[in-house]
Amino acid sequence: MFRPPRRSGRVLILLWLSGMVALWIGQGRHNQLPLEFESEEFASRTFQPGEIFAPTLIALMNHELQDGFGWRPNDFFLWGPRLWADNNAARQLGLLQAFRKSLQAFKEHLTKDSDNNVDPDVFEADALFASDGERFWFPSAESQFIRGIERLRRYVEGVRNGSRRSHPMTTGSAELGQLLQIWSDLLADAHANLHKEQEADGRSVWLRTDRYFYAAQGCAHVQYALLSAIKHEYYRLLTANLPVQLLIDEAREALRQAALMNPPLILNGSPSGLLANHRRNLDAYIVEARQKMVALQEELRK
Repeated sequence: MFRPPRRSGRVLILLWLSGMVALWIGQGRHNQLPLEFESEEFASRTFQPGEIFAPTLIALMNHELQDGFGWRPNDFFLWGPRLWADNNAARQLGLLQAFRKSLQAFKEHLTKDSDNNVDPDVFEADALFASDGERFWFPSAESQFIRGIERLRRYVEGVRNGSRRSHPMTTGSAELGQLLQIWSDLLADAHANLHKEQEADGRSVWLRTDRYFYAAQGCAHVQYALLSAIKHEYYRLLTANLPVQLLIDEAREALRQAALMNPPLILNGSPSGLLANHRRNLDAYIVEARQKMVALQEELRK
């Protein structure tokens, strides 16, 4: 005969449910990244090329290190993502991959000077952010990322002050096209994981449903923020090309929707079932953003 749990058991269940709800609400708040160029005073300031894109990189990583529970993928094993809530850890690893690729593009394509030399501060930041995001200590992932943020801040200060050491961002259509290609490839990888029905070895994706969902969301989070920065960095190029403006706005909106999705549970329902398939729901925004980026590249080549 079924016996209801005792009072202590009911209390534990209530505490567990309360914790899950708190994590869900906290994740929804954490998904929203405040950006400097969305403030009212932004329009009254003038910026050097690179003085918007690089601070957006800084804001992205600062938000993950300082907000909420901090950097999750390398937490101590007793309370780490392998035992407890792993959603934000998967999201942060997806975010880190997109962040690294974007920073590499910033180094290799957007800030090289006429002699093909990379900016020294961006070079050092790129090396520091290449550190293992799951490393607990000696050195920890956080310590390396904080040092990387300091290098990016040094770059911003140099660009702002006109230092010969710092390389202003190149704002040509060819360089923008290379960045868009990198982002498009990342979205293609995210789509492959969100759309597939089984792993390469034939196993079901059911156990990795939430991991694929949050990794793709982290990628979208980075691209939304940086594409918003691109709108300002490439203002002169965009004002002369209305189709490019429209495509960027449409890609940004799809990425914004992807970055803000926050279902209480990640379900993997069938197409004809009663339950949602959140991977497929997120994939719709990912595919739309990628299509707009491909169209953007074609438009920039004209």
